Amino acid sequence: MNSYWISSTEKMKKIHFNKIDQNYITDMCVIGGGITGLSTAYYLSKKGLKVIVLDKSEIGTKTSGHTTAKITLNHGLIYNYLINTFGIDFASKYYLSNKQAISNIKKIIDSENINCDFEYQDNYIYTTNENNVFKLNNEIESINSIENYLTKNTNFNLKISSINPQFVQKCGLPFKISGAIKTSDQAQFHPVKYMYGLANSINSNGGLIFTNSLVTDIRKTDNKYEVSVNDYKINAKYVVLASHYPFINFPGFYFSKMNQVTSYAIGIEINNNTLNGMYITDSEPTLSFRTTKLDNNKRLLIIGGGNHKCGFSPESKDVFATGFNKWGMTMSNVSANIISDCILGKENVFFDVYNSKRLQPIKKRRSKK
Repeated sequence: MNSYWISSTEKMKKIHFNKIDQNYITDMCVIGGGITGLSTAYYLSKKGLKVIVLDKSEIGTKTSGHTTAKITLNHGLIYNYLINTFGIDFASKYYLSNKQAISNIKKIIDSENINCDFEYQDNYIYTTNENNVFKLNNEIESINSIENYLTKNTNFNLKISSINPQFVQKCGLPFKISGAIKTSDQAQFHPVKYMYGLANSINSNGGLIFTNSLVTDIRKTDNKYEVSVNDYKINAKYVVLASHYPFINFPGFYFSKMNQVTSYAIGIEINNNTLNGMYITDSEPTLSFRTTKLDNNKRLLIIGGGNHKCGFSPESKDVFATGFNKWGMTMSNVSANIISDCILGKENVFFDVYNSKRLQPIKKRRSKK
């Protein structure tokens, strides 16, 4: 099956990437040319580090190029769960990190002049089950509590603009719902166009990107890393593993914390004014809706869902970025900033929330009455 994001950019690719052709010495080696790897490479190349990005195929053609590409902090009904499980401070950091990610992505798009069909949209989490309306109201109360906490907490020293969570009974969907949470200032874009914009900027900053270059091994020697890729070696001070699933058996027990999940999406051409906004169900089975612009003054309706598990599968300068629970558009930026700060020796207020070595992973849990 084809991805619209990938097929619609075949003729606009301005950069031709080559296979790796020799040995290299660099500051930073990023393994994975998806949105997380490119975002990390972008930030570090802007700071003057020598950066090499490696991908076993072409950039943006794997998970990042097969997504609904919603840039939102509304990751299902998560904030009530986070407050009840981890506390208000933890939940507030999760909220704030993703809110800042939306702003960060827009800043990159503006500063690098990336044409990627970025649009602000209202986001809706809806239910068709009357018995689940209380969950929506609990989530609204939780978001309001978080925004109040962040506004009053002097540790963050900032003003929080509200996403204005509201309970609505109509949201533009062509079928009856029992209710929905509407939030403002969320966004969507064309992810592959965005990734090519990042790649352009990385190249402009002196970074190198190699495609069709398969990494087969990473070895630590002294205080550096030796990366085996095709028939060549890269010596790097730091390695970031930003592939879909960690393939190196470093300490961390990632196999016990992660499982891969597959879902499906279909695109349907519709009239331009048929549907506006971004939509997702409140519970399983998950359905996701959004639209994107087409060249013929119509829009493509993207419907995603059908989630199912498809498999189960460190104390050093190497860094992992994975496990985004399908919210990789904002999480990729959150991860890129945390990783960049770690490498640059800067404190990041969100580090503990996303620490891959934590014993209890963040996951979606169903609310109970």
